[in-house]
Amino acid sequence: MAESGKIDPMHQFAIEPLFGTDHLSIGGFNIAFTNSALYMVAAALVLWIFVVGGMKRELVPGRWQMAVEYMTGFIKNLLISNVGEGGRKYIPYVFSLFMFILLANLLGLLPLGLIGMHPFTFTSHFTATGVLAIMSFSIVLIVGFWKHGLHFFSLFVPHGTPALMVVPLFFIELVSFMVRPFSLGLRLFVAMTAGHVLLKVLAGFVINSANASPALGLTVGFASFVLMIGISALEVLVAVIQAYVFALLTSVYINDAENLH
Repeated sequence: MAESGKIDPMHQFAIEPLFGTDHLSIGGFNIAFTNSALYMVAAALVLWIFVVGGMKRELVPGRWQMAVEYMTGFIKNLLISNVGEGGRKYIPYVFSLFMFILLANLLGLLPLGLIGMHPFTFTSHFTATGVLAIMSFSIVLIVGFWKHGLHFFSLFVPHGTPALMVVPLFFIELVSFMVRPFSLGLRLFVAMTAGHVLLKVLAGFVINSANASPALGLTVGFASFVLMIGISALEVLVAVIQAYVFALLTSVYINDAENLH
């Protein structure tokens, strides 16, 4: 990662096989267990522990149960406000989606470098965020055609459209609709990648200035370190906001499938 005093800010996104699975394959396809897969499992495991630990139906709920009930209620209100009462059946999916992305973003910000480990943010890869976006988009398509049949295509022709504008507007709306999974996944991927690159660049300033001279270390290095602390706090906020935006847009898209709005 570091050669001749240079730090590669993109090295942190490299997907590497773990536990000696480098050449593990099935049918010619590499199925190595990677650092990305490890953090996916970790996010899923933490989510499972969070939910199971909060499923205790105590008369006087503890903090853990209250946290789970709060998050569930938050997602329920999000769906009801965007979809209506019909959105209740999507609470398990949107809740899991929101929490999985949130945990993935936060796990990648843990200061594990202090104990010799390198955190990995799999939401900084478009392959991961793209799959999550396709899952949400697939639900929209399945629900839309299951509930409305071919009438689902009326979504692409707003009510009151002049006859001459029906065909061009249909194709414009169709293209806009088909781009949704791409933009949904790209938004999360870009936001997480940009923040981590900036943190790595600032870390390079801190290390290289300290190695260059004490004067540079106390000026450039210290200023970069303070800025890193501020950006790290901002990245936590971005991690929460991006998970919320993903869940919000998923709810909006589900509304189109449910209500053809």
